[in-house]
Amino acid sequence: MITKPKARKFRIRRTPLSEEGAAYDGSGQSSEAQSQDAVSERAAASDAPRSGQVSSAREMGSATSIDEIRREGLTGRQLRMARRVAQKHGLAPTSDFDAVRLLRERGIDPFQRSSILELVANDQNEGDIGDLVPAKSREVEAQRVHLPQTMPAQTTLPSTHLSPAERRSEEIGRIQRDIGKRRRRKLLLLFTRLAAFVFLPTLLAGYYYYGVATPMYSTKSEFLILSNDGGGGGGLGGFKLPSQFATGQDAIATQSYLLSKDAMLRLDRDVGFREHFSQPWIDPIQRLDADASNEEAYKLYKKYMKIGYDPTEGVLRMEVSTADPEVSAEFSEKLIAYAEERVDDLSKRKREDALASSTESLEEAKEDRREAQRQLVAMQEGTVLDPEGEIANIRQLIGNVELQLQEKQLALNTQLNNSRPNEARVEALTSEIEVLQTELDKQRARLTDATDESASLASQTADIQMAQADLLTADMVLQGALEAQRMSASEANKQVRYLTVSVRPVASQDASYPRAFENTILAFLVFAGIYLMISLTASILREQVSS
Repeated sequence: MITKPKARKFRIRRTPLSEEGAAYDGSGQSSEAQSQDAVSERAAASDAPRSGQVSSAREMGSATSIDEIRREGLTGRQLRMARRVAQKHGLAPTSDFDAVRLLRERGIDPFQRSSILELVANDQNEGDIGDLVPAKSREVEAQRVHLPQTMPAQTTLPSTHLSPAERRSEEIGRIQRDIGKRRRRKLLLLFTRLAAFVFLPTLLAGYYYYGVATPMYSTKSEFLILSNDGGGGGGLGGFKLPSQFATGQDAIATQSYLLSKDAMLRLDRDVGFREHFSQPWIDPIQRLDADASNEEAYKLYKKYMKIGYDPTEGVLRMEVSTADPEVSAEFSEKLIAYAEERVDDLSKRKREDALASSTESLEEAKEDRREAQRQLVAMQEGTVLDPEGEIANIRQLIGNVELQLQEKQLALNTQLNNSRPNEARVEALTSEIEVLQTELDKQRARLTDATDESASLASQTADIQMAQADLLTADMVLQGALEAQRMSASEANKQVRYLTVSVRPVASQDASYPRAFENTILAFLVFAGIYLMISLTASILREQVSS
């Protein structure tokens, strides 16, 4: 059986700090007894009034109460040292904190290095140190600073050396001031560039639009192109609204013509387009020079002449702008008349092209039919008028002859079958049979045998039948040509185009251009966009060069 050893109890006897302060050194003599005289002298010297010394507010405001000393957070070693120093100076503190208080009231700093050295020096063996300890003690005593005391007047300026924290804060402040200065300088440069490249041009553009630009009056009109569908459903007189398949090409062709240089030159010849825009009271930017070329006039024409085509509705919308509203309406009327003439020309060409081929085919069919008729008549004049009828008569005659010949042959056979035939009757029948046979051969020869004067009836009949077939073919071709002619005429009528004005041009009372506010905002956006593009390009190039 294992038993646990009993724990031993040790009693530690604590020696009070008063006893520790009065402990003897190795020589058996108390350090307090050795320095009794020195302490008395120092206390007397410290209690004597000092002439010319004034305590500062900081010295007089030092903590003297025990509670304040407790809040200082002194360590145990410092407190024990303060108690020993107090005992060295002949003080009787009740506690460690009271020792610190008493020493500070006497003007002695318990934690000064000189006090510690003196305390250690007095604790040493007098026999070992000899005469060096008192000399050193006197030197330390002479150098020790007693509180409170006055500070000598400073004759020098404060040190320029700063602590790291102050130096860092000063550098941060300098950097911040430099950053703010550079930011203000960059903002100033930015506003300068914006003012030079954006705000100033925008201001000039706004001044032009509001105070200098000549007002322009626009006249709007709408017209559409109709096609004749020849009795189709809906519309007046067989007309239908145009579609992108029916009149789209004509509308596009009309739009292109009105925007062409030809229309501009014609308008200039008729109503004086160049003369109107060359008047001196028009502002210089919109005014056309008197000796300007046709290209410059055409550019101005395209600027103030706008035509749009809507393929879903088939409507052409036109807007003409001039410096005079009446002139604008006159220009619109002229351009609509030009468009109508162009539409008529386009449909006329289509009708002529559609009828030309059918008319030519009809004339050729008529000529072929006449030629076939002439050939038939010529053949009929050279031979019998009706070969087929003649052949029918000959065939009928041959049939009668064959019938009579058969009867005579039967009568002859009957006479010959008698035992005593009648000779006269037999001879008469034989003679009739020979005559009938001769007639039969003659009639047959008329059908197949040709003579020196004319061909056979069979050959003549074949020629006449071929001529009649050619005539019948010519008749059929002529009939087809006539039908094609009729259809071509109908299609040509469908190709007719009519320009109908749905919105007549009316002179405007108020100016439509320039739109000062919109144009000014647009100018600002344009200049700002140009500046932004240039700035971004410059920044990218600068970054590429620096990298």
